[in-house]
Amino acid sequence: MSQASDVLRDEHQGGQRRRVIERVERFAGVAAEWDGLARNAPGFTHFHLYGWRAVVERVFGHECIYLAAYDDAGALAGVLPLVRVKSILFGHFLVSMPFLNYGGPLGTSEAIVALVAHASKIARESGVKLLELRSRIELPIEMPVSHRKITVILELPNSEPALMKQLDAKLRSQVRRPQKEGVTMKFGADQVAPFFEVFAHHMRDLGTPTQSRLLFETIAAIFPDDAWFGCAWYQGRPVACGCAFHWGDELEMTWASSLNEHKRIAPNMLLYYRFMERAIERGIAKFNFGRTSPNSGTHRFKTQWGTHDEQLFWYDKAATADVKTPSPTDSGYSWGPRIWKMLPTPVATMLGPRIVRYIP
Repeated sequence: MSQASDVLRDEHQGGQRRRVIERVERFAGVAAEWDGLARNAPGFTHFHLYGWRAVVERVFGHECIYLAAYDDAGALAGVLPLVRVKSILFGHFLVSMPFLNYGGPLGTSEAIVALVAHASKIARESGVKLLELRSRIELPIEMPVSHRKITVILELPNSEPALMKQLDAKLRSQVRRPQKEGVTMKFGADQVAPFFEVFAHHMRDLGTPTQSRLLFETIAAIFPDDAWFGCAWYQGRPVACGCAFHWGDELEMTWASSLNEHKRIAPNMLLYYRFMERAIERGIAKFNFGRTSPNSGTHRFKTQWGTHDEQLFWYDKAATADVKTPSPTDSGYSWGPRIWKMLPTPVATMLGPRIVRYIP
């Protein structure tokens, strides 16, 4: 049994004994136990749910190291989903969570410290290039933290008319324009295929390898209620798409794309608006535009909706200095996007998943 013996302590506070962490090990319980703790912990996001383990294993084939911390009464006190992403080209990483916006440990302060210590030990002993914990909140740990990413939040009103009213005149015009052009929205699991058609084409245009269609089909199957797929349709074909996740009082648009050839009618503006409208109908209080880099073009797009920024806490422990997870925007890979944009879309769609599965 794998243990974190260095965090076993006997502490008293205010005359009362405080539960301490007795062991950290790979989780062997049921999903409901994991999710029950995760959902009630500060910093919880959809990507902490146990179902993501099946998504990662089925789609990417990566090793999932889901750690659990137990206190001295034998109760589950914390969890940490970790995924090993390893390749000759990009290197060896332990990430929570790869390909997604958030992750990191959840639970009591003592459990978080123990989980991170155990994850660090795994990283050190297995020669990991970088251990990265993508936390939504600040953690009580001693580890270098990066603030290179933020998430952008819109507080939703309680009705669609109120939502329209709070937008400025320019934004209202941009939302109404695609409606006047005949753009319509569709939601449901049957939108996964058209979603991927738009998404893969858009990723090729950006010069970025696409995720696989299998990823989104698996997400729709494992999270039929929480994962929302929606497409904007124009003249019988999908022209913009989105995939969002609902947890707590929040809806996050995790992936969104639109076709450049229809930029004039701004179908993406209607797409975002309809997702917000649907969220309001279901009593959701916050629309999360997803992570972005500060002051980037995507950041400016998101702030025009009347949003506020939330700092993210990405904790990194690298084997050597200046190591980070790879990105197509890195100078060392700058040749990649230029070549990728030249590929026919079917070729890029076929090759993309074979590459991006190693870019966490």
